[in-house]
Amino acid sequence: MPSIKQDFLQLVKLGIGHSRTATLSVNDWSAIEALATKQGLLGVLIDGIAQIPEVQRPPKQILLLWIGEVMEGYEKRFMAYRSSLAELAAFYNSHGYKMMVLKGYACGLNWPKIEHRPYGDIDIWMFGRQKEADALIESLEFKVRSSSSRAIAESLESVDSGELKVGSIKVDKSHHHHTVFNWMGFTVENHYDFENVHHHKSSLELEKVFKELGKDDSHFVEIEGASTGSATKIYLPSPNHHALLLLKNSMTDFAAFYVTLRHVLDWGFHVERYGKEIDWVWLEGVVEQYHMKDYYNCINAICVEDLGFQLVDSLRLKVESQLESAEFRKLKGRVLADILEPKFSRVPPDKRFLPKAWYMYRRWKGNEWKHKMCYNESMWSAFWSGMRNHLVKPKV
Repeated sequence: MPSIKQDFLQLVKLGIGHSRTATLSVNDWSAIEALATKQGLLGVLIDGIAQIPEVQRPPKQILLLWIGEVMEGYEKRFMAYRSSLAELAAFYNSHGYKMMVLKGYACGLNWPKIEHRPYGDIDIWMFGRQKEADALIESLEFKVRSSSSRAIAESLESVDSGELKVGSIKVDKSHHHHTVFNWMGFTVENHYDFENVHHHKSSLELEKVFKELGKDDSHFVEIEGASTGSATKIYLPSPNHHALLLLKNSMTDFAAFYVTLRHVLDWGFHVERYGKEIDWVWLEGVVEQYHMKDYYNCINAICVEDLGFQLVDSLRLKVESQLESAEFRKLKGRVLADILEPKFSRVPPDKRFLPKAWYMYRRWKGNEWKHKMCYNESMWSAFWSGMRNHLVKPKV
């Protein structure tokens, strides 16, 4: 592995508190920063740099610029994200609905610095009442003052001019497995399925497992909303539920496009925190049944060997045994290389029809090894199923 990637992984280990020292040979800090940005780990990189001697750090002016980017793009965004999440949960709770947050904030709670994990959309599960919750939010007329901090006015489909803004929130129903609306500047995905069941036959059966797990409302946290001034309850997936969800969602993205090291950290931190509560016999049975074993084993190996996670004894001992195999080590190295430097992007670089179609075909063929690693079904079966459903709902 080139020294840039080696140095980056060492700095990540320092940043998450899994190492106290590092032997670095950095001669291109801009390349390290670019890699951290692509991986969504600029905040972790800054934390890692803080642990090395000052003489080894990048020039002060450059470092201050990166720190400013972390404060604006990570820490400030996290505060807005948490506020929006609290307001949304408070809104639903006041109307008798329970809201579970998937991934995102639920993952961040396990990180050493919650504000240094990147946050995108707000993914929620309404315990089977997704349609009712969407109907409620569309039926109400919101009246807010435009001067209010993080006003809901940002989310309104139409508003009146002036100090008082009035309007409703439009829910987009054109996507698979969730609806979409805007809330206080953040995209909310309200899930009626935990995964896209339209591409692979195995997903239909696995969704039944997720639905059963999704009934558990015994795990929650309370956070304070800006407008309510009081704590509001936000539900979290159970340790078993979130373990399977993190694993399956990242595997799906890995097979179709790519995943980042942030996804691997989400898994590692979840296992680090809940390893003694997860039913590993059950989870590994599901992993075996749904052909996720190779991906699962590689991610665990990356966590242990490259990121310094201890994990639970059963996983660590299994990883140590697997790494004695040259064949497994080669596969694990290929997975890590694809994570750090994926060959294909999610968005085609050329929007014109023919170049876009050619790019998507090359990506499909280029990711064939990943599909075989993650699914029992043939690529053609998944392709035609996906095409058919894409025509019905283009926004997957």
